[in-house]
Amino acid sequence: MTPEERLIIALDVANADKARNIVDTIGDTGAFYKIGYQLMPIGGLEIARDLSAQGKKIFLDFKFHDIGATVERGVESVCKLGGDILTVHAEPDVLAGAVQGRGDDPRLKIFAVTVLTSLDQASLKKMGIATPIGDLVLKRAEFAAEAGADGVIASAQEAAAIRERFGDALSIVTPGIRPTGAAANDQKRVVTPAHAIKAGADRLVVGRPVVAAPNPAAAADNIVAEITSALA
Repeated sequence: MTPEERLIIALDVANADKARNIVDTIGDTGAFYKIGYQLMPIGGLEIARDLSAQGKKIFLDFKFHDIGATVERGVESVCKLGGDILTVHAEPDVLAGAVQGRGDDPRLKIFAVTVLTSLDQASLKKMGIATPIGDLVLKRAEFAAEAGADGVIASAQEAAAIRERFGDALSIVTPGIRPTGAAANDQKRVVTPAHAIKAGADRLVVGRPVVAAPNPAAAADNIVAEITSALA
């Protein structure tokens, strides 16, 4: 895995033309792109197919959450997009359906969303969840491992504990990444790229610090450089 492939650039922008312009601007540094809810209904699926055909890796951040049979059929359809990672919620029935729907597809990997990085302990309390975040993340990672999923989406604050518990059995993708000095925006559990890599994350999802930067190419290059240094 190259340092460039460890950076997943989130194309969370308002329209397909802007997304394509960002990809063109970033150039070869952009090896892995995320298509999420904002772009998906306005040309995101076509962009995913096009980028895949160009040899780019694709993170389909769809966060499937439904009964297992429905998730299974949805994942069967997603396999046709040529994506590399698909997110689903970390519940046993959801995970079982996703893994079954993926079948023996050689490319698509199933990743379980543990606890969103926009949530903190107070947020969980409002939802009636008293379990400490760290314990909840590990429990949901356990669901993922038991179901045969390939990895988890988790904050770097929990990455070390996941790595200690599961070793290389689960790959870790970490959102909520903010380079030093960048605004946290709506994220609550944020870390720098270097911190996340050193904590055990395999790949980092970065959106606004790249796509909203005055120079997206330079911003991406700087993060890749930080990843490279952290791996040394």
